[in-house]
Amino acid sequence: MTTTMQNYALTWTDTDGTPRASAVAYDETSAGRQKSVLEAAGSTNVEIVPVKPGQLPQV
Repeated sequence: MTTTMQNYALTWTDTDGTPRASAVAYDETSAGRQKSVLEAAGSTNVEIVPVKPGQLPQV
């Protein structure tokens, strides 16, 4: 049986309007927690994006 690892990253817009992307990949649970932290800080358009291992999203 093969196990496939799925990583997630985040993209969001800062409170000053600057688009951002995470510099690290998360597992699904951690990505959800980080999304909550960003939203609580006032960030908008927070999205969890599936990425391949070693890949990060573009802003």
